[in-house]
Amino acid sequence: MGEGELRSRVGAYVVCVRERSVLLVRFTGVDRWALPGGGLDHGEHPRDAAVREVAEETGLQVALGPLLEVGSRVWDDRAYRLHMISIIYAGEITGGTLRHEVGGSSDHAAWVPLADVAALDRSRMVDVGLAAAGITPGAPPR
Repeated sequence: MGEGELRSRVGAYVVCVRERSVLLVRFTGVDRWALPGGGLDHGEHPRDAAVREVAEETGLQVALGPLLEVGSRVWDDRAYRLHMISIIYAGEITGGTLRHEVGGSSDHAAWVPLADVAALDRSRMVDVGLAAAGITPGAPPR
């Protein structure tokens, strides 16, 4: 267990599914995929953060639907213990043009067929978000 300082991070993420594909972003420098989203700025409402993060990471505008999941997890590191709270919303794309983020935590955005998700190296949050939306990776949406 980490012996360093205690840190907290709250992030807001969005599950967007259309035409049997889910919107995912790839972490910069690694081949690991995640839901679009990220950390809240100080004082920022989670819904505002989710909308902002989708736009920053994908170039797309999103209308948020219901809250799907609130998760809590602790990661131990030698330097610190991080308590991560993740807030996951359903979302529907309403505009914009899909593009990749430049200079951020992600470097690629894509609509990934649900049938292909199970084979990806992906954040656990992808499965949590899809399950909360009633979708099993590799299976057609309900």
